[in-house]
Amino acid sequence: MGEFIVSARKYRPSTFVTVVGQQTITSTLKNAILNEQLAQSFLFCGPRGVGKTTCARILAKTINCFSVGKDGEACNKCESCESFNGGNSLNIFELDAASNNSVDDIRQLINQVRIAPTIGTKKVYIVDEVHMLSSAAFNAFLKTLEEPPKHAVFILATTEKHKILPTILSRCQIFNFNRITTNDMVSHLEGIAVKEKIKTEHDALHIIAQKADGGLRDALSIFDQLVSFSGGELSYDNVIKNLNILDYDYYFKATEMVVGKDLSGLFLLLDEVLKNGFEDHLFMMGLGSHLRNLLLAKTDSTIGLIDSGEGIKEKYKGQGELCPKDFLINALTVLSDFDVQYRQSKNKRLLSEITLMQLCSEDILESKKKSPIG
Repeated sequence: MGEFIVSARKYRPSTFVTVVGQQTITSTLKNAILNEQLAQSFLFCGPRGVGKTTCARILAKTINCFSVGKDGEACNKCESCESFNGGNSLNIFELDAASNNSVDDIRQLINQVRIAPTIGTKKVYIVDEVHMLSSAAFNAFLKTLEEPPKHAVFILATTEKHKILPTILSRCQIFNFNRITTNDMVSHLEGIAVKEKIKTEHDALHIIAQKADGGLRDALSIFDQLVSFSGGELSYDNVIKNLNILDYDYYFKATEMVVGKDLSGLFLLLDEVLKNGFEDHLFMMGLGSHLRNLLLAKTDSTIGLIDSGEGIKEKYKGQGELCPKDFLINALTVLSDFDVQYRQSKNKRLLSEITLMQLCSEDILESKKKSPIG
């Protein structure tokens, strides 16, 4: 039995061009290398799983590459690149500040900084989760960051920029990493599926990307889990079942019932949702998101704002044509009021049912006084 390598490690980017969803940052870093305008201290900020540490490693490798290409990429052939790829580079050091956050750890790092590289011209120090350093450790680090040796480059990474001392921020070139868009994640997952010879449905990958909430590492972990569950074939139904997500069909049915004033059907649908282990708040807010998407689907200029696959967008467009604009606006206002009242309510199910009654009321089409657009 061969050793299994999780997708997040197996397909971890090794060059700037393979980094997903951070083209602005990677282009800036490549230009800085090509123009020899590289700062000595960087701070990479952003949510988890968006490529901060990966970009730090790629930058460290490229800085030490003996023959950087005209595109700003490392050659992956020289002695420095091969030692980095083999995990035994003497010029690149990584410190996990989550578990090495004392002043003694930083003093040890500072002592290493004084030693010039034996191969190449730069020593790169990557400090991950830098916000976890103690106040004493931060203060010990300040002088070295302010006046680093010419051969030293520091790359700090953090998920919580607001915890970094202003004196540290002022000494660093700051890069803010964005959440990865759903479309970028879907494209990346499709590429991995082709390489691994896994059959997938586009809508299934879209659900995985939405569930990951902007974190590519999370998306890859979910992908691996679902591939194991489904036996190498990812279908929309399998993904919905395994991730315990309310299917789009629930909301399409609920909207049909609201438009048709089928209150009994709505009560039964809500009961089914609760029996399946979902909270009524999740269902009602999901219905709000669905109605918002129907409103966006009414015009070609806004349908692109809907975060779903093309097949689902067509369904939104079809149902959106059956729902008057005023109805959607007023229904969204009712559901917004529900969200505000939910936490204070002692009988949450009753509040949900009352909200469904309001959605089915005869005057929701005419009532514009609550509408934020009115």
